[in-house]
Order: sequence, then C-alpha cells, then structure tokens
Amino acid sequence: MRDAYQNFQELKAQEEEGEAWTREYISRGSNILVMAPHGGWIEPFTAELAGAVAGNDLSFYAFPGLKPRGNDRLHLTSHRFDEPLALEAASAALWVLAIHGERDSSREFVMVGGLWGEFRERMVEGLKNAGIDVVEPREGLGGVNPRNICNLGSSRVGGQLELSEGLRQSLRRSPTQLFSFAGLVRSVLIETESELLAGGGSVTFGPAERAGVTGFLREQNGALPALVKREVKNKLQSGKKNPNR
Repeated sequence: MRDAYQNFQELKAQEEEGEAWTREYISRGSNILVMAPHGGWIEPFTAELAGAVAGNDLSFYAFPGLKPRGNDRLHLTSHRFDEPLALEAASAALWVLAIHGERDSSREFVMVGGLWGEFRERMVEGLKNAGIDVVEPREGLGGVNPRNICNLGSSRVGGQLELSEGLRQSLRRSPTQLFSFAGLVRSVLIETESELLAGGGSVTFGPAERAGVTGFLREQNGALPALVKREVKNKLQSGKKNPNR
C-alpha cells in the first residue's frame, strides 16, 4: 500500500480529527503497550483485537479511521507512524505489540514480526500449538525497521502481529474464538515480560533480524539520530540497550 501522506503532520493538515480519524490512549502503568496504529476502517477489527489483548491491565493505543470510505488514505507505514500521542505511549512502555491487518480474505493466518526475539519465538510456538497457521512475513511486513512504531518502546524492541482478513473475520464472528486468541497473545506477552525482567531484561536478535537491522543501519546511517544508532548497535552486540548499567 502506497501511503497518501509521508507523516502525521501531512495527514493532519488534510484530514480532520473527529471526522476522518481519532486516537485513544489508555495508560495503565504497564511495561507493555498493545496498539493498533491502523484501527477503525483502515485495517478493520485491529483496534478491537488490541483492546481484547490489552484487557484491563496493559496499556492501550489505537488510531481508528472513521471515514465512510477512503480510509486507506489514513494509512501511515509503521516506520513513519509519528502521531505524537502514539510516540508518547510507546516511550512510556518497555515493549510495544502492534496489531495489524493483512488483506488476504481467503485464508486464516498470522505473520509474527518485530525485533523482540523472545516474544516472536514464543508467539510462533503458541500459535502453532493452538492450530493457527503462521506465515513468514512478506517483505516490508517483518517489523525489523528500528523506527517501526512497535520497536519504539524504551527497550527498542517490540512485537508485530499481522492477521489476515480471513482470520479477523472469524474472530469478529466468534466471541469465544476472540477470547481464546486474545488470551493466548496475553499469556505470551506476560510470560515473556516476566522472564526477561527476572533475568535482567536482555534481548536477542536472530540471524534474520541481525542482518536486517545491520543493513538498515548501514543504509540509513546519515538519517538516524546518534542515540538510536548507539542503542541499536549495543543491542546487536550485547542484547542490551545500555550494557554498562
């Protein structure tokens, strides 16, 4: 999908808040933020999914499209999603999970991405054990860009779930299935958080993520802030943003 706007300022200048789009942030003081940056009619049922996963204890953010038609124009690619409230919400959390909608209506599957290796591995295993198909993310849907909103929590790693339209339709029709899916994602989030915090909060890059992040750093060297480059390089080398702490 080619974005109509390159950043939130461009979008805001052309699309009226309250009529074309809105935003919602509920801070619950948790280490985890569950978000739907393309909610409402942009990627239908993603905000509802994020809310179900967040429950009453995890922080929640959504950017729903409200237009009767043409909500695709409100789509900002995740590494350009710079809506200020979303950035504030992400920076207040250690880890961010972003929930997105993939367009395939004929199949039911999930693509698991993001730079949070521990979560990604556990999530893939959990989905497979639950009988849910897991598909390797296509190019551009892996969530490995360090500027992707899912990787802008204070840990600089996060998770991304792309649910096919077919799966989202099934979850919308069945509250029982939705409750089960949300519970699975919640359990993986909370268990991974607990183990990382107990172990000092280090993170792991797999070979694919390491190659992707290294290539991105090389290509965007002149554009990235020095702090971001330093923290990401530290994570590649030691698994920690600030290894001396």
